[in-house]
Amino acid sequence: MPRFSEETTKRAKERLQGYCRVCRFCDGHACRGEVPGMGGVGSGAGFMRNVSALAEYHFVMRTIHDVHSPATGITLFGIPLSSPILVAPMAGMSYNLGARIGEVEIVQALVRGGKLASCQVMTGDGKDPEEFQTGVSIVRDEAWGIPVIKPWSVDRIKERIRICESQGVSAVGIDIDGIRPDRTGMPLEEQFSAKTREDLENIIRSTRLPIILKGIMCEEDAEAALASGAAGIVVSNHGGRVLDCAQGVADVLPAIAKKVSKDMVVFADGGVRSGVDVLKYLAIGARAVLVGRPLIVAAAGGGARAVGETLAEMAEELRHAMVLTGCASLDAVGPQMIGNSCRESRGGQRPC
Repeated sequence: MPRFSEETTKRAKERLQGYCRVCRFCDGHACRGEVPGMGGVGSGAGFMRNVSALAEYHFVMRTIHDVHSPATGITLFGIPLSSPILVAPMAGMSYNLGARIGEVEIVQALVRGGKLASCQVMTGDGKDPEEFQTGVSIVRDEAWGIPVIKPWSVDRIKERIRICESQGVSAVGIDIDGIRPDRTGMPLEEQFSAKTREDLENIIRSTRLPIILKGIMCEEDAEAALASGAAGIVVSNHGGRVLDCAQGVADVLPAIAKKVSKDMVVFADGGVRSGVDVLKYLAIGARAVLVGRPLIVAAAGGGARAVGETLAEMAEELRHAMVLTGCASLDAVGPQMIGNSCRESRGGQRPC
């Protein structure tokens, strides 16, 4: 977990009281089932599995080499970045954090903090139109960020993409795992519904912007996303907040990456608490990694400055871990870094 300053920690605990305990290590145990709030849905197993599955991977340490200052820079959709660490899309602050912290304050801190650290930021969407508009407006004002759209009707998604196009963004995401069961009497355009491959092809053909599909957790969906024309996918179980007992991201990422990573950008999202965790995800198949909950704590406790410092700290941890595994650049990161007891099984990496 990032080492927040005493002041940031104290203020975050005061402002997030009742919604997040600001645990020393954020693993989902203390907040199981607390939705609204920062916990995982139901038993909290999906959230907790993200953390525990990632913890099961261990590195081969290498210390005889000439690596001194590893390069962590990466270019995504034409934007050069300092590291492969991104801010995950997060919205609905009034619902998840109570009325004491506003949507604008948190999203502004996340976008500005990400920009300070030269790390890309994804912004979110929700039932309240203000949630999407807040994110898009801040992305426009800061000239930084990738808006992510909920799985509305095809026509409504296209409307939101048009808005994003007008703001000159580099890419757009669709949070396809944010689906809910049909609600009697609610118009289709007001629902978050599952999408067919044909729906996705229709959406993707309607824009020149790269489309990232967030919420992919199996090989079949990854292949369908690629076939639909998506430029990238986020392997994510939505932080364990949509399906109880979902597999952890590290459980499924290696097999998914093996199928599609040569043809599209593969992101991993779930349970990242340090730069070492970032390197683990890169080693088992991701090109870049999303960070969520720790940055909410940083934003609530210390604003954009704390967000930027947290991202910089994770990037420094990543560089340190790369030195100790003999990786001079991100291109050198791969499955050979994972210990023998974690090597390939059933076509993908197997946790220790």
